[in-house]
Amino acid sequence: MFKGPGSAECLQPGFSPGGQARGRRRGGDMAAERAGAALRGGPGRPPTLGCGGVCRVQGVAAIFLLLSSAATFGATTEDDFSLVQPLVTMEQLLWVSGRQIGSVDTFRVPLVTATPRGTLLAFSEARKMSTSDEGAKFIALRRSVDQGSTWSPTAFIVDDGETPDGLNLGAVKQREPRKGRLIVCGHGTLERDGVFCLLSDDHGASWRYGSGISGIPYGQPKRENDFNPDECQPYELPDGSVVINARNQNNYHCHCRIVLRSYDACDTLRPRDVTFDPELIDPVVAAGAVATNSGIVFFSNPAHPEFRVNLTLRWSFSNGTSWRKETVQLWPGPSGYSSLAALEGSMHGNAEDQGPQLFVLYEKGRNYYTESISLAKVSVYGTL
Repeated sequence: MFKGPGSAECLQPGFSPGGQARGRRRGGDMAAERAGAALRGGPGRPPTLGCGGVCRVQGVAAIFLLLSSAATFGATTEDDFSLVQPLVTMEQLLWVSGRQIGSVDTFRVPLVTATPRGTLLAFSEARKMSTSDEGAKFIALRRSVDQGSTWSPTAFIVDDGETPDGLNLGAVKQREPRKGRLIVCGHGTLERDGVFCLLSDDHGASWRYGSGISGIPYGQPKRENDFNPDECQPYELPDGSVVINARNQNNYHCHCRIVLRSYDACDTLRPRDVTFDPELIDPVVAAGAVATNSGIVFFSNPAHPEFRVNLTLRWSFSNGTSWRKETVQLWPGPSGYSSLAALEGSMHGNAEDQGPQLFVLYEKGRNYYTESISLAKVSVYGTL
């Protein structure tokens, strides 16, 4: 069972090679994410979007509205780059797999976000019967109103019965063009593979297809080194453009991340705006990415070209075109998916004293990265 903040210390750096999941996904992780239903729909049927397994927009639209409510507190700090010195100030386990919480076999696919009032919401897939991407799940939720110090008990807010479901983290446009638009992006299926986005301009009441980037060869099974963008995380830059940081499923061009950029709030995604970031080495995984109001871009993933180990936090002062040489290693051992959220500005009367806070929710284990989901709190300015 969860033992509180100190329980994270029980996971020591020792780990076995058996827990190092290679970039070529094995088992259900590989099968479901390549062939899982995604972005399908038609007249009278709501579109669906693949994400980690499968994601039904209709079933989790309310959750997405929470996930996409970016926290914006107070005025933007100008030129605070010189103050950036990230420091982990706290870490605790939020979920432990192995039928210890609600008889759930495995907790996977962590997502963390902050509401406009500063409440942190942590979500995960609660896979009922096995670690497989396919199969019935709950959606688990924990909530913190004190910047991650304490958390509510786990609540299972969605029970999908026997229908495969999934989670995906979107973005809210805070700037023009299309200020206020909700954007959620995910990977497709063999019939419509690649990365596609769903858009809402009426606060989630209705959704429509935006643009996408297809895999190559389109509509055919992929081989190693084919172009196949997969799970992704959109975020907005200070100039109003949207970056989609995507999993490079078949290691096209490099063992690194695919970066897509849209200048019209994802109405279009152009092939000429697709690049690769060789600095962000990646073992084929879903990663975390977020941009602060002052323009700092943070990125988290297992920084290894083949194995899901070495969960690392990086940051950029140049909109992600280059990354600082300094990094923060959050966990050297088995680590998988991760998600990022930031709290900035005035909140509860004390956030300005602390400076901006970053929260990293990630899969963590001693032998296998599916053993637990842990939350690390990071002081962006290195203050306690």
